[in-house]
Amino acid sequence: MRFVRHRMRQHCFLLQAACAFAGLWNCVTINPLNIAAGVWMMLNAFILFLCEAPFCCQFIEFANAVSARADKLRPWQKAAFYCGMAVFPVMLSLTLTTLFGNAIAFATGVLYGLSALGKKGDAISYARIHQQQKQMDEEKLTGALEGQGL
Repeated sequence: MRFVRHRMRQHCFLLQAACAFAGLWNCVTINPLNIAAGVWMMLNAFILFLCEAPFCCQFIEFANAVSARADKLRPWQKAAFYCGMAVFPVMLSLTLTTLFGNAIAFATGVLYGLSALGKKGDAISYARIHQQQKQMDEEKLTGALEGQGL
């Protein structure tokens, strides 16, 4: 599980770098809504850098505290936070750059959401559970039939 967590952090780091670049590219315009969406995208990338890769922000004193607090969150909470942050710039200005840049940030939330589901069970344990449920159903049915016969 530790390997998966580190791999997810690496993936999030690369995705947020792309989101920051898309936000910077979105700011090169004269439309104020595009500029606001671009600034928001870069802010999203900065917050996610603080949470996922505090070594990138080593000159910011509170980076380790933010990262430690983010590590205490459950994966579904991180998923909701990251997906929620990615939706706002798209609502602010729906352009191709904003959509792709925030789809990348949204993917980070989706990865955490998938990790919240847990690992997939094996076929043997599912068969064992199914067998136990079937046995319990047969016992209930047998008990019900015996109760009617009296």
